[in-house]
Amino acid sequence: MNAIKTIAALLILASVFFAPKSLQAQDKKEVNLAAVPPKIVIFEHKQPYAGKTEDRRKLDEAISALSDRLEAPRYWIDLESLSGEPEALSFSPFESYEEMEQSNYDWNQFLAGHADLLRMKEEAGGLVGGVRKIIAIRRDDLGYLTDTIDLSEARFLHVLEVRLFPGRENDFADAFKILAEANAKVQSETPWVVYEVDAGLPAPTFLVVSPMAELKQRDDFLALAGTLSDAEGESGETVKKIARESYASTENTVYAINPRMSHVSKAFATTDLDFWAHRNGEAKPETKPEAKPDSKLKPKPAN
Repeated sequence: MNAIKTIAALLILASVFFAPKSLQAQDKKEVNLAAVPPKIVIFEHKQPYAGKTEDRRKLDEAISALSDRLEAPRYWIDLESLSGEPEALSFSPFESYEEMEQSNYDWNQFLAGHADLLRMKEEAGGLVGGVRKIIAIRRDDLGYLTDTIDLSEARFLHVLEVRLFPGRENDFADAFKILAEANAKVQSETPWVVYEVDAGLPAPTFLVVSPMAELKQRDDFLALAGTLSDAEGESGETVKKIARESYASTENTVYAINPRMSHVSKAFATTDLDFWAHRNGEAKPETKPEAKPDSKLKPKPAN
């Protein structure tokens, strides 16, 4: 069983991370700074009730469209699983816990002033059988070419979840540093970003997120799985040992991004307005922003 688990883990890693330059190289262009991987992410997993998937989809599209028109102060990217159990995943970005707290306050205040949106949110919640929220923090020391990632250009996300045995965090870090070095040797241009789960799953758990512009990038796995040992060199044995001794379990899921159920900032969407700003086949209507107070801080209680 250990041998099977080791092979499976290594094949998963190969499929995610190894892509030769001839297949992946693209003209480099400036990254949209509003779409770089955030420091903190809330991953919200939702399981729709059987037979309610289409109802939930239509309602979430209406919520997204209304949030766009009203310029709601909370942003999210909606994804749907292409593998594993049918599942919806919401990806909400933040730069700090302080920003998350402020966003929660602003969002609740906003919903209180827009009864239609609040009602639709409550209806959507009634169509979901289970919700699991995970808060994760970006690990800059474990990513590869993370500064080249522009999430606004992604159409799919591959998420590798690695649950470790207690105390094995350093082993995981060592394995991914070896993988990064191997990628550099073959001049791979396929980036990834690593998040360490801070709440919502048993610790230690890491999430490795690899954005894809096209699903056909997964085809590279068939040609590259056999080159893993050569790319790693002698360090390959270390990676195998870490996978065998440190990984309690691994799970990888491919998600498709659904822009019709997402709500992103104008700065984020500017890279590809045709993809992000269309609702029900029509461009998002221009709206005049409402007057906002200068201070974004929530009001302090009176003395």
